[in-house]
Amino acid sequence: MIIQHQVKDIQTETGLMRTSVFRPSKEGKYPAIIFYSEIFQQTSPITRSAQILAGHGFVVLVPEIFHELNPLGTVLAYDDVGKDKGNADKFAKPLGHHDSDTQAMCDFIQQQTYCTGKVGVMGVCIGGHLAFRAALNKQVAGAFCLYPTDVHSNTLPCDEGNDSLTRSSDIHCPMVLVFGKQDPHVPAEGRLLIHQTLSQNECDFSWHEVNAQHAFMRDEGDRYDAAIALQMYKMAIDFFHNTLRL
Repeated sequence: MIIQHQVKDIQTETGLMRTSVFRPSKEGKYPAIIFYSEIFQQTSPITRSAQILAGHGFVVLVPEIFHELNPLGTVLAYDDVGKDKGNADKFAKPLGHHDSDTQAMCDFIQQQTYCTGKVGVMGVCIGGHLAFRAALNKQVAGAFCLYPTDVHSNTLPCDEGNDSLTRSSDIHCPMVLVFGKQDPHVPAEGRLLIHQTLSQNECDFSWHEVNAQHAFMRDEGDRYDAAIALQMYKMAIDFFHNTLRL
C-alpha cells in the first residue's frame, strides 16, 4: 500500500509536540497507531518501522516524546552523546506529561477525517513503556510493547503509586509484551515481576520472550535481528487488525 507523510505540531499541556503522520495515500478511514520511539526520537529506523505499519492500512503517529526538552525536530544520534542526552531526558520528564501527550494525540486522531477513531499504541525501549503506559487511557484499544524498559524498576519520574506497573490494574485493553532474553535492561527477575503483576491484576495480555538482545528491532547496529523483527511486525499487524477493526 502506497503511503503519504505529513508533519503536524500537536498542542499538548506542556507545549507543541512535533508528530510525524504516516498514512495510506488511498482515500478512506483507517485505524490509528501511536508509535513511541526510543530515547533518540524519530531516527531513520523508527521512521522505517512507522512506514511498514502504515503500509498495512494504518494511520501511524510518531511523536517527539521529549518535545518539552528539545527544539522541535530534534533527533539524537546513536552514539554516547545522543545516549547520554536521551537518558537525561528520560529521567527528567514525568510520566504524567507522557499521559497528557497521549491524550492530545487521541484527541487529534478523533478530529481527523481519515481516521476511524480506533486507537492502538506500540513502542520500543522507553517507547515500549510509553505504549504500556498509554494502555491506561480508555481510548486505547490495544498495546504492543517491545522490550519496555523501566516498568519493573519504577525508575521514571512519577508520584508515589502512579508508576506504570502499580497502575496496571487499571488497564482493560489487550496487550502484547515482547522481551529479549539477552536484554540487560530488563533482566529475568524484572520480567518475572511484570508477568506476575499483570497476572495478579488479571490483565488481558500475551507474553513473548525471544532469543535476542535489547533493541533487536533497530535495523542499524550490531543487535538487529532481521528474522525476529519480521516476526514481530507480522504479530503487531495481525494484533492491530484484530483489535482495531470496526
